[in-house]
Amino acid sequence: MLEISESIRNLDKEDIADNLLHYDYNTRHLISLMEQGVDEDDPSYLSSYRSFEGEVFENFIYEKLLRYAEENDYITKFVLKGFHQNKCKAYANTLSISEKEQIVYRTKSREISEFDAMFITKGNELYFVEMTLVKNVLKLRKRLRKKKALLEIVFPNYDIKSLIILNKGATGYKQFPSYCKVWFTKEFSAKEVLDYITDLKKQKLQPKEKIQSSKMIEAHTLKLHPFRYYNTMSWITKTLRSHKKHILDMGFLYNPKIQRYHDLYNKFYIGFISVESAKEILGIESQKYKDDQRVVVAIEKKHSDEIVLTYYIQTARKNLYLYSFNDEGKVVKEKKDPYGITVTEVFHVNKMMDDGYKLSIANINTIKKLLHEKFIQKK
Repeated sequence: MLEISESIRNLDKEDIADNLLHYDYNTRHLISLMEQGVDEDDPSYLSSYRSFEGEVFENFIYEKLLRYAEENDYITKFVLKGFHQNKCKAYANTLSISEKEQIVYRTKSREISEFDAMFITKGNELYFVEMTLVKNVLKLRKRLRKKKALLEIVFPNYDIKSLIILNKGATGYKQFPSYCKVWFTKEFSAKEVLDYITDLKKQKLQPKEKIQSSKMIEAHTLKLHPFRYYNTMSWITKTLRSHKKHILDMGFLYNPKIQRYHDLYNKFYIGFISVESAKEILGIESQKYKDDQRVVVAIEKKHSDEIVLTYYIQTARKNLYLYSFNDEGKVVKEKKDPYGITVTEVFHVNKMMDDGYKLSIANINTIKKLLHEKFIQKK
C-alpha cells in the first residue's frame, strides 16, 4: 500500500546520488539579491529564497518517489519528468511535458494544470502528487479540486486520488477531502544546493542516475478520454442560457457532471451587461469605457461551494479586469494575468455571445436570488 518510507520521512539523500544538483533552478533574482548584500531577513530575500527552496524540495521528493515506486509492488506505473523522460514536443489536449520539463495538461495554447508527480496503482487509482513547504495549506484545496476534476474528466476509468507531501508542523491538512493521503517529512533545507550553485569552484558531480524500470512511462502515453476545453466551455454557456422559461437552467447547472466541470473551470460565463448596468451594480466610471463595451458576467464557485456572480471587462486582447465582491460586500477590482487562461476564455466566449446573451439588472438580481436560495438549501 502507500505508506511513507523512513527514507522519505527523514529526507535521506544517500540513494539519489547528485541528481538534485543536475536540475536547473530559477536563481537569477535570488543571486542578484545576495550580490547586493540584501539581508536574509529582508522580505524580498525571504520570498525569493522560499520560492527556490520549494523548487528544490519538489525535485528532491520526486527523486525519492521514483525509487519508492520502483520498489513498491502496489504502484504499477510512474510518470517521468525532468531529465528522466525523453525530451519530446508538448502535445495539445493531453498530458505531456512542458518546456520546463513538468507534467502538464494543456490546450493548444495554454496550460490547464501542472502536476508535481503522478502514478497509477494496482487498485486502479491514479494519484496526482502535491509537494509544498507552505506551513498553512488551506489554500491548496482550490488547486486540488480543479486538478481532481480535470483528471476525472480525462481519465474516467480511474479512481482519482491525491498524495500530499508536507513538512512536519504544517497546518490545515485536516480539512483536506477524503481522497487525499498526507505524508509528513522532517524539516527541509535547500542550503546545500544553494551553496553548490553559488560556489565558483564547483565540485565534480556524479553522473545523473536514472531508474530503469518497466513501471516508468512517458506522460503522453497514458490514454485518455477526449476533452476539448473551449468547445466544452461554449456548450455549457449555451445550455445554461437555453431554457425556454428561465433565465438560467438551474437543473443543468447543478447536475453532478456539470458541477465537476465547474470545479475545473471554476467559473461559467452566462452573458454580458452594458456599461450603464455595470455602473449601477459595480459603481464603475462608465465614461472610462466605450458605449458598446461589454461587461461579461460569470458564475464563480467559491471554496465554500457557494456560487456567486463575478464580472469581467476586457478593453484589449491582453487587458482584462475582474470585478467581484468581498466578504464585506465591497467591490474589488483585479487585473488578470495577460498570459493567463482567463484572458483567452473571456475573449473566446465574448465572440460567441450574440445580443441574446445580454442581461438586464433585473436578470442579474433574479440569478443572484436563485443561486443564494440553492446554496441555503444545500447547507
